[in-house]
Amino acid sequence: MTRPYQDPTQPIPNRVQDLLGRMQLEEKIAQMHALWLTLRENGQHEPRPGDVVSTPIDADHYKNKMKHGLGQISRPLGTHNVDPTQGLQALNALQRFLRNETRLGIPAIAHEECLLGLMARGATLFPSPLAYAATWNPDLIEQVGVQIGLECREVGCHQGLAPVLDVSRDVRWGRTEETFGEDPYLVGVMATRYVRGLQGDKRDLLATLKHYVGHSFSEGGRNHAPVHVGWRELNDVFLLPFEMVVKLANPGAVMPAYHDIDGEPSHNSPHLLTQVLREQWGFDGLIVADYGGIALLHLHHGVAESAAAAAALAFNAGLDIELPDDECAKRLATALAQDLIQMEKIDEIVTRILTEKFRLGLFEKTFDDEAHPRLRKPASVQVALEVARQSVTVLHNTGILPLSPSTQQRIAVIGATAHDPLALLGGYSFPVHMILPDSEAATAHVVTPLQALRDTFANASVRFAQGSYIVETRRPGNPVFPGDLRKDVASEGAGSVFSSQARTEAPTSPVSQRVDLIPEAVQAAQDSDLAIVFVGDLPGLFQTGTVGEGSDTDSLSLPGVQQQMLQAVVDTGRPTIVVLTGGRPYNLGGLEDSVAAFVVAFSGGQEGGKAIAEVLSAQQMPSGRLALSFPKNVGAVPLYYNQKLKSGGTPIALHHGSRYPFGHGLSYTEFEYRNIRLANDQVDIATGDVTVHFEIANVGQRAGVEVAQLYVRDRFASVVRPVLELKAFQRVTLQPGQVAQVTLTVPTDMLNLTDHSGMRVVEPGWFDVFVGTSSAHTPLCAAVQVMGTAARALPCHWRMESTGVVQIM
Repeated sequence: MTRPYQDPTQPIPNRVQDLLGRMQLEEKIAQMHALWLTLRENGQHEPRPGDVVSTPIDADHYKNKMKHGLGQISRPLGTHNVDPTQGLQALNALQRFLRNETRLGIPAIAHEECLLGLMARGATLFPSPLAYAATWNPDLIEQVGVQIGLECREVGCHQGLAPVLDVSRDVRWGRTEETFGEDPYLVGVMATRYVRGLQGDKRDLLATLKHYVGHSFSEGGRNHAPVHVGWRELNDVFLLPFEMVVKLANPGAVMPAYHDIDGEPSHNSPHLLTQVLREQWGFDGLIVADYGGIALLHLHHGVAESAAAAAALAFNAGLDIELPDDECAKRLATALAQDLIQMEKIDEIVTRILTEKFRLGLFEKTFDDEAHPRLRKPASVQVALEVARQSVTVLHNTGILPLSPSTQQRIAVIGATAHDPLALLGGYSFPVHMILPDSEAATAHVVTPLQALRDTFANASVRFAQGSYIVETRRPGNPVFPGDLRKDVASEGAGSVFSSQARTEAPTSPVSQRVDLIPEAVQAAQDSDLAIVFVGDLPGLFQTGTVGEGSDTDSLSLPGVQQQMLQAVVDTGRPTIVVLTGGRPYNLGGLEDSVAAFVVAFSGGQEGGKAIAEVLSAQQMPSGRLALSFPKNVGAVPLYYNQKLKSGGTPIALHHGSRYPFGHGLSYTEFEYRNIRLANDQVDIATGDVTVHFEIANVGQRAGVEVAQLYVRDRFASVVRPVLELKAFQRVTLQPGQVAQVTLTVPTDMLNLTDHSGMRVVEPGWFDVFVGTSSAHTPLCAAVQVMGTAARALPCHWRMESTGVVQIM
């Protein structure tokens, strides 16, 4: 007999209530956590690699652990190096067990990382989010989401742990590479389009917004460190992208961050998780813990005296599911008995979880083994290549670029990142994250710059010299995850995974200090007509590399001996083109004016080398623009363009500022901005639009792509405002001699600020409007007056996006 919850013709609320009414306490708690296992096709699942278990585990251990059901399964293919077909079959075996061998037959949600593409063996390796943002092309980033979403669905994934909406503030932070840059509006636009692409119209794959909220503004740019920020800045800068995506893209999940703000950890903030996210914004998805985030309330933050108390704090605050395991959720019965949480709260949470499972159609899936995942298909690779192309950003060029593909010059290709495929990847790409011992096989399809340059300049003599290393030897095995400090020390309520003791010994740096390779680099440059030197960083989590989660820095100097090597090459007198790859800005030690060109290519993914060669040879026009500022000096950080007037100090500190500011990027042609005109110089505070018309002319000799940027400045406000704020942008492609009329329209709602009462309001008054090529170069300006008698509080669904129209004249 079919029960109502098993009947797909029944409305979802009816199915949920019927199922909830049949559930025992243990079955409800099972829905509120995940398990992180190495899945086997025969159903004999094992602890994930690297876990410490004090006693042997019998074959039926995890079946017994799942006899009441399971909320989620953590990274079934992303946990170990498994063939995708075998991985899917193992996942299906687990799902069939849940469906057929548990009392109520509730399937689990399988989640995977997917920031840089599906993090599984054989999937497409996409560029980093910094590269996404450098394209300034929201349509393209939506296609990135579409392609990643298709690969996720191929392996039975129902939830992707992306995108990252942290607004970059301190580039010392290792996770800078995961961000869309330093502007909240640009982050919000790009993330909105990524989520729309990933989830699709049906939302049959859940995007997960993280890290909610302010994670990128930690003390000293250190991972997990406290965040010192007031409500107005939190709302205007860090919450804005989350609000945009929640209201514009209907995401399926949100993940809180590890840090605390003014003493309140994000994982137990009722204000952020319930009042703001659900009640004010209307978010209807799942709030999932960052890995180990609940246990850290007890072990690190010290706001809960036990794991049971930590679980009660987090779930009462608004959390729905503990990831990656059941370390604290399994103690919810104890919390219930101690009156730390009420049954009504558990039912409320389980209702949300079951609702999402029914929405996803999990109860109608058969979980058979007929499917063979199709990954890295041509369409996905093409999108990855296009992102890499459009993200390459020329910062400085004395005229040496572009190089002719038919050149017969002798070219020296030098540097630690020139022929290392891992240098083109991010920390959350599969080969880097897993630190695979067979990384050569896992990265064989990655096109390095050296390979691409040899193919592109086939008529030239291309000579390679290593010059230096960043990390010579990578340690195989799984990386730790946040909280894995010492696994030999157990703590009450934490089992063997977490330690209450912080690491006291100094970590050993993996960064190479070898200088014996520099003479070969010098000789290669001397024997050539020009040198292309590749510098940057190497991704690796928790100090297994120089950038990535837990790999923070105290310097913006090139890691290792790369600066010494670069200086030696420049000293040869040969024209030197520097290409910087990686996840954060670095300085060139004062050589910025001595090199012939300086190009930044971020982490370009598997097609990154090809994209670099195409741009250097003008087979593709450079169109990348910086999504974050390059500080002059590490002493200037935190540094960002949308700062307050007094941010530079008085007098302005000599080390403050940026040589290459937000929005900066050069082309191989010249553009001229002309004839700015406002449709109206007075606009209504409630219904008005600031509509700006202007012209862009290609006055150079080559075709090119310009990214027009519109900024505003609030002349006088009730609170201190930034000197500039990006409000609109538009890519424009022009042939030599062509002129385009560009129209950018900014709703007055977007001129809002958070006032003394904590509300988003638009205040009447004058706003300066600036248009140009970057935050530091805005040749066109105008002024508009917002008309109103008093400040206007914004409704829940206010107008959040600007629009652009291009007409070739």
